[in-house]
Amino acid sequence: YGEVLDCADQWLRPGRPLQPALWSGLAKLADAAATTWRQPDQGIWEVRSEGRVFTYSTGMCQVALDRAAAIGERLGLSDQVTSWREGAEELRRLILEQSWDEEAQCLSEHLDGGGSLDASLLALPLRNVVPADHPRMAATTAAIAERLSAGDGLLYRYLHDRSPDGLPGDEGAFVLCSFWLVDNLILQGHRERAEELYASLCARASPLGLLSEQIDPSTGVFMGNFPQAFSHIGIIASGVNLARAAAR
Repeated sequence: YGEVLDCADQWLRPGRPLQPALWSGLAKLADAAATTWRQPDQGIWEVRSEGRVFTYSTGMCQVALDRAAAIGERLGLSDQVTSWREGAEELRRLILEQSWDEEAQCLSEHLDGGGSLDASLLALPLRNVVPADHPRMAATTAAIAERLSAGDGLLYRYLHDRSPDGLPGDEGAFVLCSFWLVDNLILQGHRERAEELYASLCARASPLGLLSEQIDPSTGVFMGNFPQAFSHIGIIASGVNLARAAAR
């Protein structure tokens, strides 16, 4: 839901026309997000273990409600704007409160706080779900950089011994997660650190400038899908964000 409505919001911002049939479909997605966020799923990583109410998934439902409200407000299209806006704010509050792990001093992978650390939490500020400089998000970013580190700027998505995923085989460092960290460092005002990390990630590309899904931290060998769209989305987005930060 969140991906579609976020794209629609960006598409419509310059004043492009919105067809009634399209708005009807977008409104239905927002209404679905308002209710289905409570349903357990397998999260962004498509784990094979029991479904939970993942913090990332809840965040994307928040995005759906927030963007639907923004579109409706801008175009004066719906009397549901107030309920969508209130729903978005409520989900933001729940994420900051219910996924907070007081002992670990960071947000956790599940909304009930019953999980461990997950690098997908780095995506929350990038979608404007939680401010990057919110104390709890800043603490989470620091925790991910330290506790999920695979060395040399690489990050694991999560730790298998603490977040069983039901999948066989070894886990490499997930390239996109490091680009998410670059973006969070930019948003938190640590541009030099972000530039250094970005340069180190770019240096890992193949002679053709391509990146894989994962990297073996011990050897630097590519793992998983190659080339991987996620990784290239990350390198482009982080490059744009760094350029914008430098221009300010």
